[in-house]
Amino acid sequence: MQQTAVYGVDDVSYQSAGGIEGLRRLVADFYRLMDELPEARALRQLHGESLTLASDKLACFLSGWLGGPKLFSEQYGAIAIPSFHAQWPIDEALSQSWLNCMAQAITLQPYDPAFADYLLRQLRMPAQRIVQASRNRHGIAGQ
Repeated sequence: MQQTAVYGVDDVSYQSAGGIEGLRRLVADFYRLMDELPEARALRQLHGESLTLASDKLACFLSGWLGGPKLFSEQYGAIAIPSFHAQWPIDEALSQSWLNCMAQAITLQPYDPAFADYLLRQLRMPAQRIVQASRNRHGIAGQ
């Protein structure tokens, strides 16, 4: 009897994303879209001119977050995603812009549709936490 892999268990999600090379492709498409889409302009302005470091950090973070090697902590140390991002005033609109770029980047990957849906659902959770942490720090009113 063959068992079905379950996303979120062991390294199933990491492997479904194509390992670190698959994550690097996802992140490259994500930041390219952020550069190109007019509706992502405000989000892009929060980043430096070069996206090289941000790209590496996001791919490394996603590696560990999806059950693969903990590359972020190995290379950059520990991070608490919501509190780190709270240094910027991130509201619902910026969060949605980030999610929209990621959703489009996900559709460009050769992911199984069930994994693509799972990944985007999972990414909504930290995006919501980042908005809340930013509200708490900057006094941004809830929407």
